[in-house]
Amino acid sequence: MIGAPGASPSQARDPVSASVSGTLLGFDFGERRIGVAVGETSTRIASPLTTIAGVANAGKFDAIERLVREWQPCAFVVGRPQHADGSRHAVALRAVKFARRIAGRHGIPVFMVDETLTSSAAEATLRETRTRSSRSGDVDALAAALILQSYLDDPVVHERLAS
Repeated sequence: MIGAPGASPSQARDPVSASVSGTLLGFDFGERRIGVAVGETSTRIASPLTTIAGVANAGKFDAIERLVREWQPCAFVVGRPQHADGSRHAVALRAVKFARRIAGRHGIPVFMVDETLTSSAAEATLRETRTRSSRSGDVDALAAALILQSYLDDPVVHERLAS
């Protein structure tokens, strides 16, 4: 809320409130599964929420619609994969297409976040903290939380998807 009447100087410089304020849904897009996380700009904390699995896109988008109705997000954060050397990953174009589709369906901003090595980090975290073996869905939801947390930690460095 830069320049908003009644905003304190610290609020005017706050990078989170300068971009969006409220609940965010984060996505780790995959062709078979989509990890989902939820976070709040006020607390700057992201948490794994669920994993959407299925073959048909219609079913995946229906599940996202239900999450949007439940959580009422002010924005989406979608991971864009890259190789560790910074080169473009094959799934990156599909992740951007997914981001454009959810932006078009819901009319809210989408921010793209580099998700390099988030799945590996999620797997390592789950190995360290769990006594039972992790399911693929656990990894995807935690990877989505890591993507969303990256946005919450420094929102001004991430790309806002052009409408």
